[in-house]
Amino acid sequence: MIDPGQIFQLAVSLEAFTDLEFWTSVGVIAGIYVVFSTGLQMNVGFTGIQNFGQVGFMAIGAYTMAILTAEQGWNFWLSLPVAVAVAVGFGLLIGLPSLRLRADYFAIVTIAAAEAIRLVALNARDLTNGAQGIFGFDDSWDSISESIEDFIVDLGWTDVPAQFPLLLVTWGLAILLMFVFTRIQRTPWGRVLRAVREDEDAARALGKNAFSYKLQSLALAATTGALAGFLLALSLKFVVPDEFQPLVTFIGYVVLLLGGLANYWGVAIGAIIMWTVLEGLRFLELPLSETKIAALRFIILGLVLIGLMAFRPQGAFGKREEMVLGD
Repeated sequence: MIDPGQIFQLAVSLEAFTDLEFWTSVGVIAGIYVVFSTGLQMNVGFTGIQNFGQVGFMAIGAYTMAILTAEQGWNFWLSLPVAVAVAVGFGLLIGLPSLRLRADYFAIVTIAAAEAIRLVALNARDLTNGAQGIFGFDDSWDSISESIEDFIVDLGWTDVPAQFPLLLVTWGLAILLMFVFTRIQRTPWGRVLRAVREDEDAARALGKNAFSYKLQSLALAATTGALAGFLLALSLKFVVPDEFQPLVTFIGYVVLLLGGLANYWGVAIGAIIMWTVLEGLRFLELPLSETKIAALRFIILGLVLIGLMAFRPQGAFGKREEMVLGD
């Protein structure tokens, strides 16, 4: 029985907000979602295709890298481009027969494909080690991380958080991708993507192969998904199927809604808002069980989204005209 007077005893531990180790980890996750959602932004915000299988590309990238490195003895850096190529190949395999479908049917196909990948990873024990996952693929990264940490220590900062080198690499890659994708979007190729999004029939009437452009957009999304998978694997130091639930893609869509459609830099803002709110709420001290507090965090995040949709539906950096998508 909860004393009614305790309901008003809300407190937030200020020390928690100065926990650099914790917030470095949160920054890494936010950066991973920036990389993850950049390709999703190209699909949804600029091409108008509803890709609900982005987490599948993430799983393929992570598992291919882990299998080649830990089980086949490949060089870590050689495994990365191969894993990206495998993810892109799978994207093409999914896109070739399904991109001609209506948007809602394509969404169903992609979410089913992503779940199929996760279930294969869960049950193909000889290849993926099943639910126990794969370990021991990050030795090369550990040596690089130590070199970065030593360099920072030489600059005078002695208390470097363990994941700070990964934070630098993750956000460096995220900023690079946002810059490159923004430049690409201003090219004639990028303008065709917008045309396909606005009116695919009109784009075809002008001689543009809309199917080919959508397939290329999906391939680029597969690339960013695979890169996000590498970073997630390095952050966790293991790869297990449960990390690639459909919820991951849905969180990517939340990031897009918060930052705004058709704006790559908005993806970064959306990811920062998302993870700052979600993780910051861990430090609320309430007279509730841990399970209820965990549920309350998502309720509060949902209220933030509802408020955003009510007062600024285009997101932090989005434009209202970008919300008018073609059929």
